[in-house]
Amino acid sequence: MKKIVGMLMGATLLLSACGTPGGGTAQNTESQKEADTVKIGLNMELSGTVAGYGNQEKEGAELAVKEINDAGGINGKKVELVVKDNKSDTAEAATIATSLTTSDNVIGMVGPATSGATKAASPNATKAKVPIITPSATDDSITVANDKIQEYIFRTCFQDSFQGVILANYASDNLKAEKAVIIGDVSSDYAKGLTKSFKDTFKGEIVADEKFNAKDKDFKAILTKIKDKDFDFIYLPGYYEEAGLIIKQAREMGIEQPIIGADGFSDSKLIDIAGAENMNNIYYTAHFSEKAPASDKVKTFIDAFKEEYGKSPSSFNALSYDSVYMIKGALEAEKENTSDALTKGLATLKDFDGVTGTMTMDENHNPKKPAVVIGLEKGEEKSAEVVNP
Repeated sequence: MKKIVGMLMGATLLLSACGTPGGGTAQNTESQKEADTVKIGLNMELSGTVAGYGNQEKEGAELAVKEINDAGGINGKKVELVVKDNKSDTAEAATIATSLTTSDNVIGMVGPATSGATKAASPNATKAKVPIITPSATDDSITVANDKIQEYIFRTCFQDSFQGVILANYASDNLKAEKAVIIGDVSSDYAKGLTKSFKDTFKGEIVADEKFNAKDKDFKAILTKIKDKDFDFIYLPGYYEEAGLIIKQAREMGIEQPIIGADGFSDSKLIDIAGAENMNNIYYTAHFSEKAPASDKVKTFIDAFKEEYGKSPSSFNALSYDSVYMIKGALEAEKENTSDALTKGLATLKDFDGVTGTMTMDENHNPKKPAVVIGLEKGEEKSAEVVNP
């Protein structure tokens, strides 16, 4: 199997080496220009451990495509969304990146949703010179690795270093907290990045730094160790599955201090797992809130989403919705529906008016945009504060 994979990667590398400067092979560029539709790939976690994120992003992307097509498409051509499930698996995400670029001839990809899957998909997309825009992969090294900007990788969300800074300052300034306990996932790039940024920024004392792995279920030993310590809050960088269990078990053990986390909390399954009665004094960074609209477009988006799906939109719905519209804006600015045009258009995107805020892409392919810190009581959003970079 390794030999076959190596041969395939070599063939892909050879094709990309024959590409035209700035994007795609000459043949692919011409076929993209002549295509009847604008093909956009969706490489998303639709099943597996973090399917909650992927399915929300699929909804947002599909709503955006529907609206764009109803309005006439992009540069006069309708959008075709090619949807594939990476099963929350990094190897599958990489395979799908290859199939979307070589077999489906997409001009760009939305997703994956998570940092690990996006990092796995990036080399194959880069070899094919087809840009990725990830709605929610926040690891700093996704767009800049080893001090080198990843030419074909962009994001709609803010990165981990920004979230860690926001949360550390929020704990000190808003919660007036001086002593922290960290309970962090050491198995994900996402959580490790958040932990580092928080530690580098928090001005108070870290009285305990506990660790867990994805798919752990029992956190009572960790919680017993910290229960009688003197601390003001728990910093919990991780995804909703483990975070929900930690919150539930902490509250059941009588640990009532605030718990703060990042955008991995932005899924209703967190409340399902933890139990609404345990979701008190919970704070997390988010990209979108109905209570703190970052754009005049928010109400129109909320109404359209509710009409389409019969529910209120989440941050992940909003991020993927914006991602598709950013592709539209980039292509229309370049007046051409090709991977090359999309890459150039995304790199120079300026003052894009999205539902998650007004964005300008910086030199590292990260959007300059505000964040929202959401507070929950009994599982319901009780506060939302916009924090500018």
